[in-house]
Amino acid sequence: MTDLVPVYYAFAGVVAALLFYKWQSDPLRAIPTIGPSAPLLSYLGAIRFFKDASGVLQEGYDKYNVFKVAMIDRWAVVVSGAKMNEELRSIPDDQMSFMDAADELVQTKYTIAPDVLIHPIHITVIKEQLTRNLAPLFHEVVKEVEAAMQELIPAKGDDWIEVDGYSTVTQIITRASSRVFVGFPLCQNAEYLRIATTYSAEVMKGAMIMSVLPDFLKHIVGPLLPWSRRALRRAAPFLLPIITERRRLLKEYGRDWEDKPNDLLMWIIEEARRVGREDSTDLMVQGIMASNFTAIHTSSLTFTHALYHLAANPEYIQSLREEIEEVIRTDGWTKVSMGSMWKLDSFLKESHRVNGISGISVMRLALKDVTFSDGTFIPAGTFVAAAATSTHHDEENYSDATVFKPFRFSDMRASESEKNKHHYVSTSAEYIGFGHGKHACPGRFFAANELKIMLASIVLNYDVKFEDEGKRPANVWFATTVLPAPGAKVMFRKRQT
Repeated sequence: MTDLVPVYYAFAGVVAALLFYKWQSDPLRAIPTIGPSAPLLSYLGAIRFFKDASGVLQEGYDKYNVFKVAMIDRWAVVVSGAKMNEELRSIPDDQMSFMDAADELVQTKYTIAPDVLIHPIHITVIKEQLTRNLAPLFHEVVKEVEAAMQELIPAKGDDWIEVDGYSTVTQIITRASSRVFVGFPLCQNAEYLRIATTYSAEVMKGAMIMSVLPDFLKHIVGPLLPWSRRALRRAAPFLLPIITERRRLLKEYGRDWEDKPNDLLMWIIEEARRVGREDSTDLMVQGIMASNFTAIHTSSLTFTHALYHLAANPEYIQSLREEIEEVIRTDGWTKVSMGSMWKLDSFLKESHRVNGISGISVMRLALKDVTFSDGTFIPAGTFVAAAATSTHHDEENYSDATVFKPFRFSDMRASESEKNKHHYVSTSAEYIGFGHGKHACPGRFFAANELKIMLASIVLNYDVKFEDEGKRPANVWFATTVLPAPGAKVMFRKRQT
């Protein structure tokens, strides 16, 4: 056995030499690194990034225009500042791809569904039909939000009740989204709602597992992840009978018939037909479930952040009530009238700016070699993103940038020249919570509409606070995901004034 010791040392030396050569010749080596960049030692940086992404991103943002951080499965290049954000988003799609970057991050074919990666019909529908139908579907969402709140926040008289913030918000959003996605009565089916809610959490669980695996293991472990297949299998008995009946009616009557449903599932069926996939019922089920993940996960985090601000600062409730009631009194409660609720819009936008749901945004995957204007060379295959939280907390972009000022954006709209700017759904190089440019989140118009209905409903019907009054529980970072404090309890009572 001792005779083999020199062989082991020789083998280790060869491996070390190969790693060193690869490191020396790697074009990414020229980009400044936050943490160690040497072979093997870079994994220490990846562990630090997983545990303290906020600190790592801020350190890089403060020091460099472009820097890189180690992740377990790759290097990520991050750009700093509004100028670089704008440059990143303007690079053509044939050079840097958003869709490929999103797939790399989430590992769609393993964590969501394989067919929607090839035929993303739900994205077309969200961009087009869903956005166009926000006004006709407005009162459907209002009814579902109000019904869900009466059930999940059953405050009576002047007694305070305590509910779990994130869990309650998630259930309300799942019901409201499902009202638009699959219609009534399925949107109130407890088992279907449980599947939809659980699926969103399990997609993130799968993505997290895949993110810590080296590439050669992803193709082995990915197909073994059970959650996506299990959720699709459980959702199918609820969705397939509806799909079958609607396809029959579509074939019999064409595109129009009496009482034709106006929901995401109907639009997905029609889009599948348009692209020659009308017999792919699996694709239709996957399209609904992929939409559930996008809507439920992101909106639940976003609204819980805002709810925590409201509970920590109940002094803002009266200003919001006065605005909402004045608009409703003058113009009624419609999609159009909500556009006049500037303070409501600003409250949500400011919460999104201060907290966000991810420390990075404007994600791209380099399809070709790219050189930034400052000379930084990005080789093909590199994952690139902008530092979202650091951008939003930059004093060059916002005064008192780390302070939550709920009416910051409504105040900015006070002047005539600015009144049509700074909407919640607007993006800019300084505000990248929804991404920026043509690849900004296509569902943000639906999400903003839904969240404004929810916030207005709470303000109009409840008093809200934390038991520890005036203190908002701290966010928790899980890698780059920014979570509102898990398990935090919010107190509600019926509105007293």
